[in-house]
Amino acid sequence: MSNRKYKVAALAGDGIGPEVIREALKVLRATEDKFGFQLDVTQAPVGWAGIDEAGKALPDDTLKLCRSSDSILFGSVGLPDRDPTIPKEERPERAALLALRKEFGLFANLRPVRLPTELAHACPLKAERQGEGIDMLVVRELTGGMYFGQPKTTETLDNGETQAIDTMVYSTSEIERIARVAFKSAQLRHKHLTSIDKANVLENGVLWRDVVSKVAADYPKVTVEHMFVDNAAMQLLLKPTQFDVVLCENMFGDILSDEAAALAGSLGMLPSASLGVTNGEKTFGFYEPAGGTAPDIAGKDLANPIAQILSAAMMLRHSFGENEAADAIDKGVGSAIAQGLRTGDIFNAEDPQARQVGTTEMGDSISAAVST
Repeated sequence: MSNRKYKVAALAGDGIGPEVIREALKVLRATEDKFGFQLDVTQAPVGWAGIDEAGKALPDDTLKLCRSSDSILFGSVGLPDRDPTIPKEERPERAALLALRKEFGLFANLRPVRLPTELAHACPLKAERQGEGIDMLVVRELTGGMYFGQPKTTETLDNGETQAIDTMVYSTSEIERIARVAFKSAQLRHKHLTSIDKANVLENGVLWRDVVSKVAADYPKVTVEHMFVDNAAMQLLLKPTQFDVVLCENMFGDILSDEAAALAGSLGMLPSASLGVTNGEKTFGFYEPAGGTAPDIAGKDLANPIAQILSAAMMLRHSFGENEAADAIDKGVGSAIAQGLRTGDIFNAEDPQARQVGTTEMGDSISAAVST
């Protein structure tokens, strides 16, 4: 029996979350059998599922489970039709998602964006803008900036107007630690880093650029480019192939990573990892697909499980060091795509090699590829 054992909290959440988590766990079981480690997976409610079962989006038992686990495999939370029925601070995105990021100090979000050549049709850009392929990694700072800065209030002024205040705050240490994550990632890729800021307007941007430039001295083999966020948004559409690793603060990273995700044809193809501080040989991580709950297709076997499956692969790689198993999942996804299997979001009726499949069949195909 293997002594490589890992405890995973699987929080499926709402909408399509339970369906795509099911397929990810199926694929993980295939790697477990093949590569000789053990996964102790415990599922727990979160989001509206948590509210319905325990009265709040992040139930106490769910949080307790997460604290005792080595990583979290997360689906998605939030139901637009129900969210307005409760106070904003109790809604799943704030009360569960942001709360977990803060609880575990998940300061680094990694979102790889790749466009397989077989899915070139799904990219909104013309072929000449796709070049020889789009392959970038967005590294986003996740626990600072506008989303967490204080004060954060809505108040009524003396003249009767309502005023909302959000505060953007970053310290040198916060910028330095996320910059090092990005530089280390660039060293393992094509050694080019683009740092995003708004230094021409924001004090935060001035500090961000200054700190990143100083950290760059420790990584002489990595070429560094600084780019204003508005220009970066344009360049992602004009010439996405120029990017390798893109380093962003929280809000800019949120926006640009979603824009970059569109280049891969579908949010259903985009995984992500949110990482905390490394403890010994282990890095606690939170792994989720980039897309949302998609309640309109929930329960219909239509959801694309690939983002969730690739998120599971990132978990194996970043939290457990099971690189061979992670590679096997990546290759399994590639095999399914090469065979022409397509969920509806990436299906092209004009492609004679493509065959539309459901959530379960896609998961079965990837699992089978991993097992062989």
